[in-house]
Amino acid sequence: MYVAVPAVIPFKPKNPKTRLSCVLDQDEREKFAQLMLCDVVVAARESGCEPFILATEPFSFGDTRVVQDVRGLNEALNDLLSRTPGPLLILMADLPLTTPDAIRRVISTMADMAVVPGRGGGTNAIFLCRADRFRVSYYGASFRKHLKIAEEAGLSCEIIDSFRIHTDVDEKEDLVELLIHGEGLSRAYLEELGFSITIEKGRVGVERKQDKERSAGSP
Repeated sequence: MYVAVPAVIPFKPKNPKTRLSCVLDQDEREKFAQLMLCDVVVAARESGCEPFILATEPFSFGDTRVVQDVRGLNEALNDLLSRTPGPLLILMADLPLTTPDAIRRVISTMADMAVVPGRGGGTNAIFLCRADRFRVSYYGASFRKHLKIAEEAGLSCEIIDSFRIHTDVDEKEDLVELLIHGEGLSRAYLEELGFSITIEKGRVGVERKQDKERSAGSP
């Protein structure tokens, strides 16, 4: 009998993605974050996982289960891990390029666990065959910390090279990848807001239509 792998997706509903404040106001950032979350939830569900959200405050998200925990990310996740003797996937909420195939690649590892690094030394996904044998340590160079924790716990670890899960969205420059490769609701929302790709001096960037019009109308 097939049992779906639980997939926990940590999420901050209020005032998320502050580094995007230069191009999105708070209401826009909150909606954008929810649409990225939706893209991740859909991919996880279609991969055969059973996604649920770990939220920092009261939050509802359709028929997806939400667990509220006001503690920090590490404290909340480590408590969950300690109570999960079976498999568990930890997937970040700002990975709108994630696909079911990319997730299936991670959870099909033959090692005790699999890790997908993020840009800048972060960790975007961790799959554990026995979650209660591991603890997380996010922030900073978390990818290297997680490899060390796995080694100290005697766990074999596979590093997964996945563009789809490696690409997280935190800053304005990250929107380029979403506009080029995205196919979900979060990309559609950016286009609705007037975002498009620009090419200047051979480099690809993004601009927002209203910003361009404001600049053109300035004296």
